Amino acid sequence: MATEIPSYITEDLPAKGFDPKMVSYLIHYAKPYRGRLLISLVMMLIASAASVAGPYLVKVALDGGLAGHSTSVLLMAVLLYLGAAVVQWIATYVRVNLMSRVAQSVVFDLRRDIFRHLQELSLSFFNHYSVGRVISRVMGDVSVLRDFLTWALLAVARDLFTLIGILAVMLSMDLRLSLLTFTVLPVMVVATVLFKKQAQDNYRKARAAISWVNSVLAENINGVRVVQSFSRQAYNYIRFRDVVNHLNLTLNLRAARLASVFFPTIDFLGNVALGLVVYLGGTAVFGEHITAGVLVAFILYINRFFDPIRDLSQRYDSFQSTMASGERIFDLLAVPVEVQDDPKAGDLPQLRGEIKFDHISFHYPDDEQPVLEDFNLHVLSGETVALVGRTGAGKSTVVKLLSRFHDPTAGSIFIDGRDLRRVTQASLRQQMGIVLQDPFLFSGTVKENIRFGKLNASDTEIQEAAQAVGAHEFIQRLYNGYDTPVEEGGGILSVGQRQLISFARALLADPRILILDEATSSVDTQTERIIQQALARLLKGRTSVVIAHRLSTVVNANRIVVIEDGRILEQGTHTELLAKQGPYFRLYSMRFEELPE
Repeated sequence: MATEIPSYITEDLPAKGFDPKMVSYLIHYAKPYRGRLLISLVMMLIASAASVAGPYLVKVALDGGLAGHSTSVLLMAVLLYLGAAVVQWIATYVRVNLMSRVAQSVVFDLRRDIFRHLQELSLSFFNHYSVGRVISRVMGDVSVLRDFLTWALLAVARDLFTLIGILAVMLSMDLRLSLLTFTVLPVMVVATVLFKKQAQDNYRKARAAISWVNSVLAENINGVRVVQSFSRQAYNYIRFRDVVNHLNLTLNLRAARLASVFFPTIDFLGNVALGLVVYLGGTAVFGEHITAGVLVAFILYINRFFDPIRDLSQRYDSFQSTMASGERIFDLLAVPVEVQDDPKAGDLPQLRGEIKFDHISFHYPDDEQPVLEDFNLHVLSGETVALVGRTGAGKSTVVKLLSRFHDPTAGSIFIDGRDLRRVTQASLRQQMGIVLQDPFLFSGTVKENIRFGKLNASDTEIQEAAQAVGAHEFIQRLYNGYDTPVEEGGGILSVGQRQLISFARALLADPRILILDEATSSVDTQTERIIQQALARLLKGRTSVVIAHRLSTVVNANRIVVIEDGRILEQGTHTELLAKQGPYFRLYSMRFEELPE
């Protein structure tokens, strides 16, 4: 079944060969552990040397011990063979143990840096980069690097060193048999090149297909309520089974068919070389041109000679996956942080809360259409200003700029006379509280979520904040009160209950500037009454900027500002604006205030 994988999946999975830049990034992260890497490299060399020495010691045992009727030589060869096996075991154990530690440490450092970088990235990044893709980078791609560092990196070096060692020993023992063994190599090279050419595109498509499977699976789990609401279970199941999952099956079976042809081909060519050596080497033994020990050693070396070649071929997909994963990880780390503190930025002192938007213009980086244009607004300390207007008028952009989630394209924003770009973001947001339309609750207890904005708050302070906003009663009714765990996002609570907890969280943090972004638009009328009572307590003595679609939230504001197409049309109190019968009056007349429930 031919089906196109979505472009946003395939473009995120580039075909990647050897990339020196990715290698330099890996070296940068591995550099702190260079001592362990050096020891691992030495252990790898020792283990490879011990492995290469094994067949040669068999030759010594056969030619010097059995053929020479020397028990001492035979015993010495056997003891050396066993000693080499012990050395190989110890060296391999040390290498794997050290490389596992190095790989886990590099993964720890990478995930730490990715998490820190994600925390600093501007909101515009998350508008275009889905959570699923971010999680895939932090977990999946970093795990690919871990596996490469643990098993593949030194394994490739080991295979190459072992191959070179076997070649050197074989050539030193008998040139004629060595050249005979190498006759199959041209065919093997051609087979490897053909396999690489076919596998490169197919493995990439297979990785894209499994990414699509994960994407569709996550989408359906996150949207399960919508799926069930529209009775789409059967349709979504058939689509997942017959399109998404079937494509993944087809591509992986194609990859399996390639492997089922290539690897037996390598084994067959190895057996051909072995057969030639046994026949011609046997006749050479009869003619006393070589000893039986040399022939047996050659047979053992041929078996080992093709193992590294087979292993290196298998490592190709791992290597390519590592390059692609490395590119995605380091591209993520290279995403610039758009909003950064000025090197000379200072901390904000205790705020009075005066806000001034001075000729502000703003457009998003990927859209030249201005959202705000020559926007001017002066908010006095302790004043409550409500922003109203149609959807897309620019209200939310105003509060995003005030919170410095974005910087204006032109103009400046001042708080207490200080340009926001000249103060640290941390000192700004420590004195600013934001309550969103759909507040997010983290996994943990109710108490921990209220304490989120003030980590040193006591249990008494938490309860007082909850009582002040009217959340205490419903929290006490929960099966474990304030210690009741809430699911990620607060799934066990209603929208109104989550909103009340977010109000308690904001009140406990005691911000000087409070932003309410449609904080009551998703709650029922009864809960809204409770919230209205809480708002009086929450807004008192603070500079507040309120965005609301319900007039009941804004009628008591000191000033209402009507915004349209990024400009202020009019401003004044509720009574003044109704008397003017201008844009605000028209919004009101168009039932801007929702109907009573």
